[in-house]
Amino acid sequence: MATALLLSLCLLAQGLSLSMGMTVPPSPLYLWRHPTGLNRVRRAWVIPPISVSENHKRIPYTLVQIKSDKQQLGGVIYSIKGPGVDEEPFGVFSIDKFTGKVFLNAMLDREKTDHFRLKAFALDLGGSTLEDPTDLEIVVVDQNDNRPVFQQEVFTGHVLEGAIPGTYVTKAEATDADDPDTDNAALRYSILDQGETEHFSIDELTGEIRTVQVGLDREVVGVYNLTLQVADMSGDGLTNTAAAVIYVDDINDNAPEFTREEFSLRADEAIGGIDVGRLEVQDKDLPGSPNWVAKFTILEGDPGGQFAIRTDPKTNDGILSVVKPLDHESREQYQLRVAVQNEAPLQATAPKAARGLATVTVEVQDVNEPPVFYTNPLRTSMAEGAAPGTDVTTFFARDPDTQQHQRISYFKDYDPEDWLRVDRATGRIQTKRAINPASPFLKDGWYRAIILASDDASPARTATGTLSIEILEVNDHAPLLATPTGTLCSDPGQGSGLILSATDEDLPPHGAPFHFQLSSNSPELARNWSISQINVTHAQLRLRTEAHEGLYSLALLLQDSGQPPQQLEQLLNVTVCRCGEAGVCTPGAAALLAGGAGISLVALVIVLASVILLLLLILLVAIFERFRQRVREKGLLDGLQDDVRDNILNYDEQGGGEEDQDAYDINQLRHPAELVPQTSFRGRQPLRKDTPYHRVPPQSSRALPTSPSDIADFINDGLEAADNDPSVPPYDTALIYDYEGEGSLAGTLSSILSSLGDEDQDYDYLRDWGPRFTRLADMYGQH
Repeated sequence: MATALLLSLCLLAQGLSLSMGMTVPPSPLYLWRHPTGLNRVRRAWVIPPISVSENHKRIPYTLVQIKSDKQQLGGVIYSIKGPGVDEEPFGVFSIDKFTGKVFLNAMLDREKTDHFRLKAFALDLGGSTLEDPTDLEIVVVDQNDNRPVFQQEVFTGHVLEGAIPGTYVTKAEATDADDPDTDNAALRYSILDQGETEHFSIDELTGEIRTVQVGLDREVVGVYNLTLQVADMSGDGLTNTAAAVIYVDDINDNAPEFTREEFSLRADEAIGGIDVGRLEVQDKDLPGSPNWVAKFTILEGDPGGQFAIRTDPKTNDGILSVVKPLDHESREQYQLRVAVQNEAPLQATAPKAARGLATVTVEVQDVNEPPVFYTNPLRTSMAEGAAPGTDVTTFFARDPDTQQHQRISYFKDYDPEDWLRVDRATGRIQTKRAINPASPFLKDGWYRAIILASDDASPARTATGTLSIEILEVNDHAPLLATPTGTLCSDPGQGSGLILSATDEDLPPHGAPFHFQLSSNSPELARNWSISQINVTHAQLRLRTEAHEGLYSLALLLQDSGQPPQQLEQLLNVTVCRCGEAGVCTPGAAALLAGGAGISLVALVIVLASVILLLLLILLVAIFERFRQRVREKGLLDGLQDDVRDNILNYDEQGGGEEDQDAYDINQLRHPAELVPQTSFRGRQPLRKDTPYHRVPPQSSRALPTSPSDIADFINDGLEAADNDPSVPPYDTALIYDYEGEGSLAGTLSSILSSLGDEDQDYDYLRDWGPRFTRLADMYGQH
């Protein structure tokens, strides 16, 4: 017991010395001392913590020495384990394994680790455990080595202007990393600077900032900047500073005022939605806030609601506008009484505005106004199929400028089907042509047109009117069979009968339901056939008794439900056939049906008309080809009717000279009546090189013309014969002559220059060739 007390006192003295910075030699700790008596059980010692100050600079420093009394000195090996030894942070503590001295090897920081818990071990030299492991706790003693820190560099707060003393504004907060259980972390707050007037105070313990006196006015000072300080050691230790910005929030303690008491403005008549002028106001409260935004009210002078005032969000001025067109003829001037106030209610303590009311005088300027339609849009109706010239309506407009004598003219602006005609002077509207109910411009039975009315002022003003015409449906079409043919079984008990359906071009209510019945003009039909209604558009036709196979034409009467109803008698071609058990025509009956089925009268007329039209077309083509052939045959001489002096005829062939007897003989053209037909050739004429093999030259002779009028046919026949003759080149082939004979009566080409002229030639013979060559004889003959 005395030994334990001694150890405790040693540890206490050692801890005090470390906390005071003193160095005291460590005393040995007999952690495992055993009692000498054998009759008592050993109790484990409770070792008090070993205290060491943070930031201890003398290292390595001996903290404590541990011993075991089981072995003599030098016979025990000591070791320690735990954080700071073989765990993070490594190497902070160590032990001399032979002496048991524990050393501090690094500076400690209580803010990082405030204590260490180690395990001490004692082994013999052979490595066997001598004692159970014992805990060794080391406590780091705090020092004031951390300044207090504000949580923000700048604290912000808001307070209403005119706030009473003690009003909470904001709170400053700081922290200290030192031990909170010591004075090292005992913080105190203060205000170092807040300007000339002390409007705020701070609680030194909590850091709350509050107002201390009245007189906060945003219009005077809107923002306050404070310098705050915090110190540890209850205000005597380390310090730090921060800023506090306090905003004085606005209240509506200033009423808006007009800049003057009277405003004079001008506005044109007949124009709505325009701005007339501005009403300037001023307000000392915060711009953009509800305490500053002005709201205007027209108290007097506008019973019809012609004007409105809105607020300009940038300038806070009132903008007076005309919402309903003014009329100079009815009123030339308006005097408005206008009041202004804020959106937010005014504080009760705020002074009353000196100019919260103003008088606004508006002069209405006279301008040329457009005509006004009495009814716009104008709705009317008319029956479909109305004849051209039918009156539709009169779209009349008036001129609001009663002090000006102007004339109004009417005309169309939009009439997509061009159905209407508008009287320019009266506005009377009539149909120009029949209205087609199938027009794509009819929407749900309504046709829309735009009519304009314009005065004769300069510049003219125009009004636009909308005319909507309802096209009333007229029952002008009878229902028609959808399919005028069908098939029935010869046995009335077979099949489901023939389903009949009808269509009607008229719209409801002039269409369905349709009524089907057999024609009363043929009473015998009712004895063999029956019709029953299925629904509003379909009926069923059946045989009453068995009938022979074949084609039957039934006269049916179809009637619609219009007012008045329309009916039409129509033929229904029904083929009666033999049917099988399923109620379908048997193959043999189907073949008979296909072979004997007739066609309706309408189809027969269409086929006959098509055949006649085809024949007429063929006849016209034949006549046209014959006419073209005759034109080609007479085209050569018909061209001479033109002025020959203005035309040059090019011939792409030439003769072989006077001695060339194989080419054309010009004498045939000059004296055709004196020539004797040539009936034989002197020898065999050579064939052209392009003549097919074994081609025999034609031996037929041509009849000479008997009169000058036949010269054209003679020339055409001669050209055709020359073209088809294989023994000579065709008339349109370039001829190549290797030899032209000897001598020439014509002489050289130079004789052309020595000629006496055209007057030496006799062209009277051309008159014998017919009337077409008479013009040539007149042009070049003797005069």
